[in-house]
Amino acid sequence: MSLPLVLLHALPLDSCLWDAAAGALRARGRRVLTPDQGGFGSAPLPHGSPSLDLVADGLARELDRQGIGEVALAGCSMGGYVAMAFLRRHPDRVRALALLAARGTADSAAAAGQRLRFADAILDDSARAGLVAATTPSLLGATTRARRPHLTARVTGLALAAPPRSVAWAQRAIAARTDSTATLRAADVPAVVVIGAEDELVSLDEACRTAGALPRGRLVVLPGVGHLAPLEAPEATAEILAGLLAHAEATAQEAAEEAVVRAGAEAAAC
Repeated sequence: MSLPLVLLHALPLDSCLWDAAAGALRARGRRVLTPDQGGFGSAPLPHGSPSLDLVADGLARELDRQGIGEVALAGCSMGGYVAMAFLRRHPDRVRALALLAARGTADSAAAAGQRLRFADAILDDSARAGLVAATTPSLLGATTRARRPHLTARVTGLALAAPPRSVAWAQRAIAARTDSTATLRAADVPAVVVIGAEDELVSLDEACRTAGALPRGRLVVLPGVGHLAPLEAPEATAEILAGLLAHAEATAQEAAEEAVVRAGAEAAAC
C-alpha cells in the first residue's frame, strides 16, 4: 500500500520549507501533503489559548476532510512538536514518524521563559526587525551561513513576513507543550530522528535521547546542516523519508501476510 506522507513545517516559516524535499518525493510517485499550520501561510490562527493540541486536532480534521486515515508523519522543529502532539492524541493514525530538529522533552523553565519573552517582544513593532535579524541566523548551520548566504537572507525575509501574532501564539504553544517521552515509548512504528551536526538549537545528545525513546527509532546526523534540514539538505532529507516510507510499507505488508497465514492456520484447525 502507498502511505501518504504529511510534512509539518518549522517556526516561523510556512509549508514552503518543504518545497524542494516534497518535490523530490513526489517525483518518486509519493503522495505528499504540506499543510500550513496555526496562523502561517494559508492557515488561520487557532481560536483558544496557545496549545499544539489545537494544531494537531486541526490537522486531523483536514485529513478527515481529504478522506485520509493513516499517514506517515514528519515534522521539523515546531512541526516535530505538532507531530508528537498528533501522535499522542491520534496514535492509531500514525504508521511512521520522522522528527527533525525536535526534542522529545518539554522545555525547561528557563527555555520556556525565553520563549515567552520572545513572544512578547515579537509583538513590539519597533523591536521586531532587530529581533528577527539577531535570532534567525541560528536556524541555519555555520556551513550554510558561510557558503549559502542567500538562504540566510531567504529565511530572514520569511521570518519578517510571518504574522507577529502567529509567531507569538506558536512560541507560547511550544513553551506550554508537555513531555512526549511516554508517547514516543508507546509508538511501535518505524521512526527516524534527524539532527543537523551544526544545529545550534537542539543538541546531538537531545536527539539521541529522543531516538532512544522510540522502540523502532534510529538516529541520522546530517553533516554541515543546522536546524532546517529540509531547506539546507532537501535531497538528503527526501532520501531519509523515502527510506522510512519504504520500511513502513514493507512492515505493513509483512503484517498483512502474517495475518493471512494465521487465519489459514486457525481455519485448518477448526
